[in-house]
Amino acid sequence: MIEIENLYKSYGKHEILKGLSLKVNQGEILVILGRSGVGKSVLLKQIIGIEKPDCGTVDVFGKRISTMDQKDIYKTVKDMGMLFQGAALFDSMNIFDNIAFYLSEHGNLETGQPYSKEEIEQRVCSALAEVGLSGVEKKMPSDLSGGMRKRAGLARLIVYRPKILLYDEPTTGLDPITAQQINELIVKTQKNLQGTSIVVTHDMHSALFIADRLALHDQGKIAFVDKPEIFLEIDNPIIQSFKDCLYNHPTASKE
Repeated sequence: MIEIENLYKSYGKHEILKGLSLKVNQGEILVILGRSGVGKSVLLKQIIGIEKPDCGTVDVFGKRISTMDQKDIYKTVKDMGMLFQGAALFDSMNIFDNIAFYLSEHGNLETGQPYSKEEIEQRVCSALAEVGLSGVEKKMPSDLSGGMRKRAGLARLIVYRPKILLYDEPTTGLDPITAQQINELIVKTQKNLQGTSIVVTHDMHSALFIADRLALHDQGKIAFVDKPEIFLEIDNPIIQSFKDCLYNHPTASKE
């Protein structure tokens, strides 16, 4: 599904990715843990083709997007979607138009034909209902709370039903109850779309609730990757610091 080999990325003299390799299995939720500022978001940008690596390869759907031009990258990643950390809604558009934007601009990805007004309305209302936001279609992003904006961003992601979903710190800045609602929506979306998800976070509570596998991003590489029960037993100070965050909090499960 996604294979990354020996990936390097620098900004000036600041090295971010330093030979990172990772394989993401079809149908899983892979959570990438790491401290703030280690380059987790940079990795997502390489996967979706927003940025190109300095060296190394990124293969998606068996195609090497790291060497493609922008036009071919778009054709390859059109079945991918990303929930940005701040939801990245268009401030000048109401929620309906935000959710409808991709459908209006790109039409049906399978047929190449535009959607009718009625089809767009049905899809937008359905996506908003899935994330518990029915009735906010005419509101502006500024009218919504942080948690509601995250859910609106998720609705904009799932409205065109991508096969690969990327999440950049989906629970950052949210209170525990709202964060758990987002966690549950990520799991629900995964099941509904039968897709593949990559979530980057430093929220251990979220990670344990949603993950099929956990990966540790450290010093520009993926240091460890395994199932949660095995990952938590790895003798590593960073993993221990994440475990310490769970003190007095029960470990959640998807089941």
